[in-house]
Amino acid sequence: MAKQAVLFDLDDTLLWDDRSVQESFDATCEAGAAATGVDAKQLEKAVRREARALYESYETFAFTKMIGINPFEGLWANFREGEQQEFRKLEQLAPGYRKEAWTRGLRALGVEDEVLGAKLAEQFPAERRKRPLVYEETFRVLDALKGKYKLLLLTNGSPDLQREKLAGVPQLAPYFDHIIISGEFGEGKPAASIFRHALERLGIEPDHGIMVGDKLTTDILGANTIGMTSVWVNRHGSVRNDEIVPSHEITHLGELLTILES
Repeated sequence: MAKQAVLFDLDDTLLWDDRSVQESFDATCEAGAAATGVDAKQLEKAVRREARALYESYETFAFTKMIGINPFEGLWANFREGEQQEFRKLEQLAPGYRKEAWTRGLRALGVEDEVLGAKLAEQFPAERRKRPLVYEETFRVLDALKGKYKLLLLTNGSPDLQREKLAGVPQLAPYFDHIIISGEFGEGKPAASIFRHALERLGIEPDHGIMVGDKLTTDILGANTIGMTSVWVNRHGSVRNDEIVPSHEITHLGELLTILES
C-alpha cells in the first residue's frame, strides 16, 4: 500500500537527546568534582540513581510514566503548560526535585553540601539548554520527504519542554504539517488513542502511514497496535526480543528513504 504520511518521534529519532543529556551531566558533574574532589562519573551515577528513585516516589509518577516524561527531563523541565492538574503538581515539585537529586547524589559520595547541590541543580538545566543537538542526517531526510508525504511529529512529553526543544532547533518544526505532544493530548505512546488521533489529523487510514521511532515500547508497539507500518531506528545495535517486532529495522535515518521507495 502506497504511503501518504510519515510520522516521526522526536527525541533520539530526530533530536540527539541522549547526547545532549550526557554532555550536560558531564559538564555539571565535572563542576561538582572540581568543587569536592569526588569522581565525576561516580557523581553522575549517583545523581541518576537518586533522581530516578525520587521521581518514582512522587504521586505524579504514574502520570509522568503514562505521558512519557522521564526523570532526567524532570531535572530541567519547568512544567508550566498542560491542562491536567498533575502538571501543576510537577511545576511545584520540580525545583525541590532538582536540588534534592543533586544534594542526595553528593551525599551518596560522602559530601554533605546543600548549597553545592542547589548550584549544580541550576547548572544542569543551563547546560542542557545550550545543547539543542540534531543528528547529521535529520534535515537531509526531511528535505527528501517534504512535499512528497504528509509529515507529523508525534512526541511524548511535557508540552512546554517539547516546544522548548523544538525552539532550540527552529528550522525543524516547519517541516511538519502537524505536531502532537502527549502532554497536550492527555495520553502518551504507545496508547492506541494518540496514534488514532494522529491519523485523524492526517486524514488517512493506518496502512497509509508509517511510524518512525527509536523506542520499541512506545513508537513501535503503538504503531503495531493499530496496524501501521513501523520503522525502528536502532542506532546502537540494541538486541530486541520477539515481543515487539517492527516492520523494518534501520541503523541510520537515511535508510528510511529506501524503505519508502520500495
